Amino acid sequence: MKIAVVGAGAVGCWYGGLLALAGHEVHLHARSSAASLRQDGLTLEDAHGRRRPPIAGVHETTETIGGCDLVIVTIKSTVNRLLPGLVAPLMRSGTVLLTLQNGMGNVETLQGLVPEERLVAGLCFVCINRMPGGVVRSSLAGHVRLASCRGPAGPAAELCSGLLSKAGVDSRTENSLEGVLWKKLCWNIPFNGLSIAAGGVTTDLIVGSPALRDRARKLMGEVSAAARACGAPFDDDHIEWQFTATDRMGPYRPSSLIDYLEGRDVEIDGIWAEPLRRGVEAGVAMPELTRLLEDIRGRLRDRGSLGPGEAPR
Repeated sequence: MKIAVVGAGAVGCWYGGLLALAGHEVHLHARSSAASLRQDGLTLEDAHGRRRPPIAGVHETTETIGGCDLVIVTIKSTVNRLLPGLVAPLMRSGTVLLTLQNGMGNVETLQGLVPEERLVAGLCFVCINRMPGGVVRSSLAGHVRLASCRGPAGPAAELCSGLLSKAGVDSRTENSLEGVLWKKLCWNIPFNGLSIAAGGVTTDLIVGSPALRDRARKLMGEVSAAARACGAPFDDDHIEWQFTATDRMGPYRPSSLIDYLEGRDVEIDGIWAEPLRRGVEAGVAMPELTRLLEDIRGRLRDRGSLGPGEAPR
């Protein structure tokens, strides 16, 4: 298949690279890092060693890619306003559109760009970081869970899951998009959030601190309650698995922490504000999430007052 990845960050490069290794024609859209990726190439690194995927092309603009069979969206939701213009040149008859972005509200941005039966959303529970020299490093293989835009998993979702599975990814479909989104938020809300709210700490420091670990558990409880109130299936065993997996991660830097430390926009709306709005609208009290959102916004305000070259603490 001809596949375009819109947003060649860690997630886009990792899954795009695996699909290229599986024999697909993969094009990476990289707004700011195209030149360095062309120069260095892409290297995937994990416990099994290093692999060099045969990427078909690296592009500053999607217009040079042309129509594709599958478009995977992995850009930050902070620039979702650009998606209609980025995706349009990639569309052709039968194109499937898959978003692997964090948070809520991304599917709504993509609706109308492709028929709903060809719009798929997924969550990636994986530890990957972009390193210098075109290297993307994975410290936890994790899994991908996919759902159709509306209703039970349809042919497009099964297609995407099958492609990823054949590329070596633990991937399967689920029958509730809301369920998929809330399950990912069960990790993203506490760990992306507390890594910033606590002053720039890695996941090992969160799970190793009794106070922060307790706060993370309370946040997960609110996510669980909100998911059920919104009609999404949610098994509380999922909460325990989040801690089991995070305990194995070591000093991992979540994506929002990296954005915070490097002075980039943080995905406030999709990861924290929109889930809070939906939960409260469904009648769920979410004091911990309200407090966390206030703490994150406070840290971002403080970051804005730093002088040149200073790093947040």
